[in-house]
Amino acid sequence: MELNKIEKTTERGKRRLGLGSGSGRGKTAGRGTKGQKARGKISLSFEGGALTLIKRLPFRRGKGKHKVFKKKPLIVNVKALNLLKKDTVVDINTLIKQHIVDEKDANIYGVKILGEGEVSIPLTIKLPISERAALKVKKAGGSVER
Repeated sequence: MELNKIEKTTERGKRRLGLGSGSGRGKTAGRGTKGQKARGKISLSFEGGALTLIKRLPFRRGKGKHKVFKKKPLIVNVKALNLLKKDTVVDINTLIKQHIVDEKDANIYGVKILGEGEVSIPLTIKLPISERAALKVKKAGGSVER
């Protein structure tokens, strides 16, 4: 690579406004002084005299506030267990080895078995399992250890 053989680029980046006096557009960011057009585009301080949106919304207090951060287990349906061999002990390590679940996610969130589909082989399950899934496993000749 040589400097005289580099292709010229003609696209300029978007001008970033109001980033200090050294930018040439500091303080008022090229908007002049005062007035409606000098304010921010999405003003949280003035909405035509109405109470601001932020103040109209209720506080999110107490129960359910942190639902976003709650860790839910990975779901594996009973039909996925048909890939395993007869009389296999089903735990997180078995599911990871068979590539049914991701190792990182399984260790963080855990695994729960739900009852969608059918299972045709007897298995021993040592994971959290729904009642419907447990019935299907027992019907196939397997067992559930909680």
